Amino acid sequence: MRGKNFKVRILIAVAVIGFAFFRKCSQEEINPYTKRTQAISLSPKEEISLGLQSAPGMAQQHGGLYPNENFQALVDQVGNKLINNSIVKETPYRYEFHLLADPNTINAFALPGGQIFITYALFSQLKNQDQLAGVLGHEIGHVIGKHSNERITNANFWKTIAMGSSAIDMGQVAQQYGQGELLKNGRGDELESDDLGVLFMIKAGYNPEEMIGVMEILKAAAGPNRQPEFQSTHPDPDNRIEQIRASIKKYRNRAEIQ
Repeated sequence: MRGKNFKVRILIAVAVIGFAFFRKCSQEEINPYTKRTQAISLSPKEEISLGLQSAPGMAQQHGGLYPNENFQALVDQVGNKLINNSIVKETPYRYEFHLLADPNTINAFALPGGQIFITYALFSQLKNQDQLAGVLGHEIGHVIGKHSNERITNANFWKTIAMGSSAIDMGQVAQQYGQGELLKNGRGDELESDDLGVLFMIKAGYNPEEMIGVMEILKAAAGPNRQPEFQSTHPDPDNRIEQIRASIKKYRNRAEIQ
């Protein structure tokens, strides 16, 4: 009887896991802007809707908007210049830039569909418009890279895998493996966004070398006790600087050839 029950559990696990892989394969498509194959479950319209719904709460978490129209106008100016001089203007997303009042959290982030945020804590440490362009270009890269969309889809995939594996008492192992894969993918997203940010900066006439200065600011903010790279969704700043230099060389060489 016990053996029969175990066979039933195996069949259930195989069915659920098979469904998860089938669904993920059916969701795969080529990103028209990065040419990378991704598993995507949200349409551009759904991404925009999700971003707009989440934006007010996100702003509230960081003390609302920073009350300086000139600073906000500068953020809008630099962000729109990046958009209007690159492939970004061809995307269906609604880009809006928000300067948050948070004076302590050095951060910038993007929601699906084009809602982009930078905290005053980070804004106030930037030395010039080129560095601001580096921050915003990176966040725009997350949007056209469909990184949130892909992360939502992959998280649901691993949740289903863990559910199926639990039938044979392997759910925790599957969950831990899935978390590792999501962390690894997250680091890849950051490097892809850095690469796209460099491209957008060059296209808009900004100095991409200044993105390295942004990495130094982030490195200093993290301090000597920053989380090891293998435990973080973000690559180590030193690794990002190395990749940024490679991207600058790649796009400048491409421009010279053309």
